[in-house]
Amino acid sequence: MEPEGTITVARALGLPALRRGLPEVVSGQELLDRPVRWVHAGEAPNIAALLKGGELLLTTGLGVGPRPAEQRAFVRRLAERGIAALVVELGARFRTLPGPVVDTARSCGLPLVQLHREVPFVTVTEEIHTEIVNEHYALLRQADVVHRQATEVLLRGGGVPEILRHFAAFAANPVFLETPEGRLLYAAGPGGTPPAGAADPLQVWEGLRAPRAAARPEPPAGSVIADIPGGGPGPGAVRARLTVLPVAGPLGPVHRIAAERTADLLAVVLLRARQEEELAARGRGDFLTDLAEGRIEASDAPAQARVLGFRPGPAGPLLPVVMRLVEDPRPLAGGGESWAALAHAVQEELAGVGVPVLLGVRLPEGRVPLLAGLRGATERSAVAERIAAALRAGVERAWPDRTGARPPVVVAGLAVGWDAAGAELRHAAEAANAACGTPPDRGWYDVRSLDVDLLLWRLREHGDLAAFVDRVIGPLLAHDRTARPPLVPTLETYLRHAGRKAETARALHLNRQTLYDRLARIASLLGSDLEDPQTVLALGVALQARRHVR
Repeated sequence: MEPEGTITVARALGLPALRRGLPEVVSGQELLDRPVRWVHAGEAPNIAALLKGGELLLTTGLGVGPRPAEQRAFVRRLAERGIAALVVELGARFRTLPGPVVDTARSCGLPLVQLHREVPFVTVTEEIHTEIVNEHYALLRQADVVHRQATEVLLRGGGVPEILRHFAAFAANPVFLETPEGRLLYAAGPGGTPPAGAADPLQVWEGLRAPRAAARPEPPAGSVIADIPGGGPGPGAVRARLTVLPVAGPLGPVHRIAAERTADLLAVVLLRARQEEELAARGRGDFLTDLAEGRIEASDAPAQARVLGFRPGPAGPLLPVVMRLVEDPRPLAGGGESWAALAHAVQEELAGVGVPVLLGVRLPEGRVPLLAGLRGATERSAVAERIAAALRAGVERAWPDRTGARPPVVVAGLAVGWDAAGAELRHAAEAANAACGTPPDRGWYDVRSLDVDLLLWRLREHGDLAAFVDRVIGPLLAHDRTARPPLVPTLETYLRHAGRKAETARALHLNRQTLYDRLARIASLLGSDLEDPQTVLALGVALQARRHVR
């Protein structure tokens, strides 16, 4: 198979100029797929010293030498230099190739070709060089298309993850962004349905790149690596490295050129402060989302989490937690750079929680998922309290302009093992969405306390839910739109205190007679008995459902 973007010896022999010379392959028939970097013609005995490797050498044999020892040395030096092939035109010096030349070429693995008819070497050189230049230009054009498409991804609002996923799709192989010290920042796969037996990018990293003992191992042969400049001298000259591993298929010159151009584009994006932290957090967010949506097997999850730096105790359970930003923070907090600030601030706050934490961010949903490693299930509430406080403190530090805005919703799932961590993360994320309509009166929510809200949130698009709300409390809502004082808060407080009037009056700072008058007014508007258990149940559900009805 011809290497991508190159001229091979076989293809050069098939071009018109050499074909007119009636070429005959004397040795190295199986090596004709060698790439030809350049063409050189010469007759000097020491011509090997003038070559760099990869050349197709044209000669009439005048420099080969008359003695067998000279002939063997001549061919051996060319083979050691790594030329693509030796082409000898018969007639001027040799009528047939000497045995030492042929034998040495065979023993050294050097393709040897004899031409039975005279050809103008200048024509051969021009023709092959034109073909090489055309091939290289085609490579550049293909790489330019990839670069242009990646730029369009960036201009449409995408970031480093989107660019890496685009490049991984082009290369049809996993792509990794790492720090100069070898810490993984982001892993992207080709996307789509993976072929049978294909591994997740994090599994590839764990198997091929993660072992870093005394010395950092070199990537597998055939990999493509491109440095991403940092704009500074010395250690700052390289900010990150883009690595493509040939897992699903070989990589060619076009992938190397495209990787270098992609690296230049990534350098521009990473110039913004703390972009690496946001990128790493987004990579962890992608992992947690894939785990929640069942795209990662529970048996594979611990190893992939270790790649991302999460190492909980072997026996303790995991605590899934999800923070949901109730309002879109980007207009308030300066666009994409705000997420880098958030990732940095929250990570610093979580450092004081006292348990291992795997923190991610999910920009499209305005969501921050995490897993915490517990020593035992009994510390779930205490750890959830500390994590919620750290998350909210991180938001306040990163986005001071949100002062006065509704605080984020934090939901803690149940303490579970890896086998149930994905489902519990998904449950907590959905519950966090449902909790966005609840009163902002808690530092964090136990996922179990949101079961009714979650059920109603899932029914929010169903017309029957809105009809139920209108039927049960519609007159009360209509009253509050036009009259004062509003009566819905009175009913909510009354139900929250299980119908205990004295406690309700104290909570509302009302005397009992005023409360009795309001309750009587509510009962009259609704035509309901507020002492009836079934009526109380319907009212409570309707009050919760109205927060989810659009």
